[in-house]
Amino acid sequence: MTNPVSYEELKALLAKSKDLILIDVRETDEVNKGRIPRSTHIALGTVETAFKMSPEDFQATYGIPKPALDAPELVFYCRSGKRSAEAISKARELGYVTARNYTGSYLDWSRREG
Repeated sequence: MTNPVSYEELKALLAKSKDLILIDVRETDEVNKGRIPRSTHIALGTVETAFKMSPEDFQATYGIPKPALDAPELVFYCRSGKRSAEAISKARELGYVTARNYTGSYLDWSRREG
């Protein structure tokens, strides 16, 4: 199934992992109110388009290298975990089989981080 990411695991990945690719699929106005460090904003409605881009276009648009299909630490989040689950479905259809959901998402993060 989806192998969800917990808050504790995400904190550890943020602290130690060079491979973490953290995707925020919320809308721009939500992102502007706060985000998880090191996250890249790709709104849910644009996830499919983004992950179909060439590596060059992805890098130019989002400022990070396009993840490999088997990226070991590709994590999606939104506000509560619902939209990120939708994003993962789209990503998996495109071959991103290792994509994972931070199911607590920003609600959990902001509650724990204050």
